[in-house]
Amino acid sequence: MIDAYEDPGTPDTRGGWRFLWWLVRCQPGRSLAGALLGSVWLVLMAATPYLMARAVDDGLIAGDLGALAVWTVVLFLVGAVNSWLGIMRHRTMTRVRMDANFRTVKVVVGHAVRLGAALPRRAGAGEIVTVGVGDVQTIAQSLTVVGPGVGSVVVYVVVAGVLLSISPLLAAVVLLGMPVIALVAGPLTVRLQAAETAYRERQGVLTARIGDLAGGLRVLNGLGGKGLFADAFRGDSRRLRAQGYRVGAVASWVQALGVGLPTLFLAVVTWLAARMTAAGELSVGELVAVYGYVAVLVGPVAFFVEMGYQLSRGVVAARRVVALLRLDPEPDEGTRPGPAEPALLVDPESGVRVPPGRLTALVAARPADAAAVVDRLGRFAPSAATWGGVRLDAIRLAEVRSRILVCDNEADLFAGTLREVVTGRRECDDAALARAVHAAAADDIVQGLPDGLDSAVSAQGRSLSGGQRQRVRLVRALLADPEVLLAVEPTSALDAHTEATVARRLRDARTGRTTVVTTTSPLVLDRADTVHYLVDGKVAATGRHRTLLADEPGYRALVARDNAAEEVVR
Repeated sequence: MIDAYEDPGTPDTRGGWRFLWWLVRCQPGRSLAGALLGSVWLVLMAATPYLMARAVDDGLIAGDLGALAVWTVVLFLVGAVNSWLGIMRHRTMTRVRMDANFRTVKVVVGHAVRLGAALPRRAGAGEIVTVGVGDVQTIAQSLTVVGPGVGSVVVYVVVAGVLLSISPLLAAVVLLGMPVIALVAGPLTVRLQAAETAYRERQGVLTARIGDLAGGLRVLNGLGGKGLFADAFRGDSRRLRAQGYRVGAVASWVQALGVGLPTLFLAVVTWLAARMTAAGELSVGELVAVYGYVAVLVGPVAFFVEMGYQLSRGVVAARRVVALLRLDPEPDEGTRPGPAEPALLVDPESGVRVPPGRLTALVAARPADAAAVVDRLGRFAPSAATWGGVRLDAIRLAEVRSRILVCDNEADLFAGTLREVVTGRRECDDAALARAVHAAAADDIVQGLPDGLDSAVSAQGRSLSGGQRQRVRLVRALLADPEVLLAVEPTSALDAHTEATVARRLRDARTGRTTVVTTTSPLVLDRADTVHYLVDGKVAATGRHRTLLADEPGYRALVARDNAAEEVVR
């Protein structure tokens, strides 16, 4: 089974079938062992009727108790060996499934990491959750075909050959039975793939809606939109349920045929064999053997139908995984190094200029306009932005990411202790951590938790309030100490007193470092060295906060709304 730290390999993303075959090829020894054990296990099951026939003909009918005893002992030994083979087959196939499961998880998670910031823009959260929770399990389960699937083919051929030596007519019925079953069940399998695909797509939509609901429940409550959202969720849920019924209807027919057709098959062959025995063409022992052979075939034939069902679901799931793996990371065509020292950042589209080593603020009536500037300056959106006179997209992406950090309120917070949440993989001494916590005015968060920095924090910081999550993100950004920090609304969820404290300490903590904040708070703006006032995404005025208050009516009206809000808070 794949090791947690082992390279999972390069998946074949040319299609669902090829991805499944790649998972088999990644474990050739185990797959071959599963096929061999499954084949021997089923063949020995088919040998049981032969041994019973010998015991009847050579022992019971001939009245030879010695021969009866010998064949009974042989029958017991074969059964014991086959029981052991059944255990080993099951263990081997469990390992095959677990390897496929873990290997698929590793390639999906690894690719998600490579996609980085491009992932949320290329695939929805519901799609990722559905792939990780449902599709991976379905793919692993479909690989059962490697063991008993191969064994079923082998035992089918073996039994047909044995029956040929007894009666060509019975062998012909057995050999023709499988094409008949394929003709009956084949169209249902194709229909099942289509229904399953539609179901998975709708499931991804509903999962995404659940994620949105969980993340924005407080906001929905505050805006009175919970009922509207709940109605939409109920509608999506009803449509998913209806699609699930369609999948279940087809699946039930496939599974019913898996049980019914082999039974009908057994009845036809048994009727023919009984008539042949009555006519003296078969002995009683051969009749017992024929019945036993066909009874043994019930399992493999039923598995053929089940195999088609599992493979249909597995291919649908594999196609979804392949679709995710085909998403390309952000193109990195940059080959040039970044500036050797702090340099000017320029966004030509908006006219924003960010001098090095200064605190710059962006103010816009539409927060999305200021956030768009940050995306361009952080190289999270295509643009002609420059750094030190060089286009950002011409600089190596790895260097841009290591020197320019974007901190926004949607940044993920992973589950773990508070210390792990803010430090990540970086080694950090307690003094630096304490300084970052103090600069973000997050001392009260640490003191309010039962174990301080070692207290557990849930995923996305749901155990914290909105203002606490905002300050935790700021602690993490300050602790990274980037050369350029681009912070989107870092104090929007804080009360006036805490906001003033953060504004003062942020400036002190980032002295001599390039910092950009988007905000409309006068408490933060008053600390900025330069303020860019944006109108329709373009710089309309630039200056100090107090100068713009006096000279720009639009700026003054925008900031005055914050003043009025602060009076209400006080």
